[in-house]
Amino acid sequence: MERISQWVSSQELPADLIIRIADSVFPLHKAVMVPKCGYIRRAVTAASQDPAATVELDLSALPGGADAFEKAARYCYGANFEITARNAAALRCAAAFLDMQQHPGDGGLARRVDEFLAQAGLRTLPSAVAVLRSCEALLPAAEELGVVRRAADAVALKICNELMFPTRSPPGWWTAELAALSPASFQRVLTALRCRHAGPEVIATAATAYTELVLADVLAEPRDREEHRAVLESVVAVLPSAADVPLPAGFLCRLLHAAVTAEASAKTCRDLELRAAAVLDQATAGDLFSVALDGAGERVTNADTVRRVIVAFVERHASAADGRRRRASLSGAEHGSSSALEKVARLVDEVAAEMATEEALPVSKFVGVAGAVPKDARATHDCLYRAVDVYLKAHPALDEIEREKVCSVMDPLRLSHQARLHASQNRRLPLQAVLSALYYDQLKLRSAAADGGGGWVDDGQSAAGRARAQARAEASLARENEALRAELAQMRAYVSGMQMQHSKGSGSRAASPAPAAKKASFLGSVSRTLSRLNPFKGGWAKDTSSIADGREGRTGANAMHVVKPKRRRFSIG
Repeated sequence: MERISQWVSSQELPADLIIRIADSVFPLHKAVMVPKCGYIRRAVTAASQDPAATVELDLSALPGGADAFEKAARYCYGANFEITARNAAALRCAAAFLDMQQHPGDGGLARRVDEFLAQAGLRTLPSAVAVLRSCEALLPAAEELGVVRRAADAVALKICNELMFPTRSPPGWWTAELAALSPASFQRVLTALRCRHAGPEVIATAATAYTELVLADVLAEPRDREEHRAVLESVVAVLPSAADVPLPAGFLCRLLHAAVTAEASAKTCRDLELRAAAVLDQATAGDLFSVALDGAGERVTNADTVRRVIVAFVERHASAADGRRRRASLSGAEHGSSSALEKVARLVDEVAAEMATEEALPVSKFVGVAGAVPKDARATHDCLYRAVDVYLKAHPALDEIEREKVCSVMDPLRLSHQARLHASQNRRLPLQAVLSALYYDQLKLRSAAADGGGGWVDDGQSAAGRARAQARAEASLARENEALRAELAQMRAYVSGMQMQHSKGSGSRAASPAPAAKKASFLGSVSRTLSRLNPFKGGWAKDTSSIADGREGRTGANAMHVVKPKRRRFSIG
């Protein structure tokens, strides 16, 4: 009674219509409510045949509840009431439920609410967002009446207008308004943007701004893990598809890190991994490295997630390259190589160097990240060598096999001259890695000496004078190697002559088998010594059979025979 005593004008007449809505009770009069409310008119007629009898009705199912009914009753009694952006949707749904859409005087409550929405409620972005948000508690009634569609379309229109013609400062003020919407309501806004043929950059800006604001609110408020996970999964579910609208790489990496930290579902994490892989060439090392960190941002705990993102990019790039190659073969044009893979390779090398400082990072996880990009994607392996060296320095307790496994991700033949010099003096590298670098330099020296000292230009020097001085020193070393090789050839010729002299006389050959055997054993010893000096007899060294030595036509004892080494296989796991 206290709730309606201020606006019911006929308090001296006893109430003959009792409306109950949850815990609220409204004592009203049939003579006032029945003419303007079709639902109550039909209910009163069905409840009692006696016009003077008191009728009780339970309207707990009314959209908007007691507040919406109170304003509807005020309208019937002719009392003042206020329609705002927050209650307009509820009043419109209540008017439809109570059948207050037609009235001879002013067209009914429904028409008054529609006029308010058209003239004020949906004219600005904040009020349109308020109407759309109020519809979340009125589903499905608000959607059936078209209020949700009208509000979402109004929000989409205002977003487009603000992006093209800002009305406030700063220009991005409107992004804060979107944070009030639920993921389902924001998805309706995205649908309205597509219906208005908004550009991909408009949809991407709206989606990024909304997600960033929601994540900030979620992380700021103390929530349990289940609620945190549910909010993240719902936000990811409404993001536009990667093929439709590519989102920024940094944003996707932050969202992926939040999903992994909140232990979101495998489907959500995989969706974000594929989205991040699609734009990985646009990411920075900090973006990708942030995915590997824990929730506090201090320890590397998500190396597997980083590896999956890189592998997805490589697979995507390989598939696209195959398609371009087939189209080029059909058209007869040359297939051009993309720089995206090279950019990602540099990105991976930087991330691997950052992750290498983590003392708890296993060898398998480091190799999985650093080796996720093909070796031939890098023009030089200097950055990768730096990451390997950082990891070996941070993990001094590794044995020889583990160090060889770490070094297996790089190719010593792709190191620059300065990197090979550093590797040859690096005590942390396994022996096979050092020998491979040295042997490659020796082959380069031999090729330079064969070309008269002009066949090798130092790939790490820029000053011509320093390059010439270095070439002269290397040529000197090459001449020393040639002298040693000539002495070895003379020794072999001398031993061969001695064997031929002993073989001429049968008596002498039968009487003294020991000297020939002794000389034969000497040759075997020399051969075994030379074979031990070959660094490629192990497993880590690379294939150098394709390196030209620059000596065409050299055969016989002076020719150098390069044996193709066997590869040692390592398991990443």
